[in-house]
Amino acid sequence: YLARPADVKREWIHVDASGQVLGRLAVKIANVLMGKHKPTYTPHVDTGDYVVVTNADKFKLTGRKLETMHYDRYTYHYGGFRSNTIQQVLQRHPERVIEYAVRRMMPKTAMGARMMKKLKVYKGAEHPHTNHAPKAWS
Repeated sequence: YLARPADVKREWIHVDASGQVLGRLAVKIANVLMGKHKPTYTPHVDTGDYVVVTNADKFKLTGRKLETMHYDRYTYHYGGFRSNTIQQVLQRHPERVIEYAVRRMMPKTAMGARMMKKLKVYKGAEHPHTNHAPKAWS
C-alpha cells in the first residue's frame, strides 16, 4: 500500500513536555510529524499529523548538558561565528530548544521542512489550537 497525498487524514495531537527528557520527547514528536506511527506510512508522502507542544520550558535534560551543550551558527561574515549554550537559549526562547531537537531528527529535504511547519510549540500550558480538539499524547 502506498499512500497518496489526497488520501491523508491529518489529526491534531497534544504533547505536554513537562517532566519529559528532551531527546525522548523529540523522537516521539518527530515520528508523529513524519507519520511513522501510522500503518499507512509512506516515505515519499507526508502522512504525519499536527503536533501541539505545551509547557516547552519544563522539560528535563540529563547529565551536564545545561552547561556543556551549545548551538553553533555562522553568519557568513568574517568573524561571524556565534555560539550559545542551551542555558542562554532557554532563558530567551525555551520553545526553540524543542524545535531545534526535532528539526535535527527530521529529513534534511524540502519535505522535512514542510513537516516542521506542522509543529506548534508553546511556552505555557495554553495554546490557540483548542478548536482543532487535539488528542492527548503521553
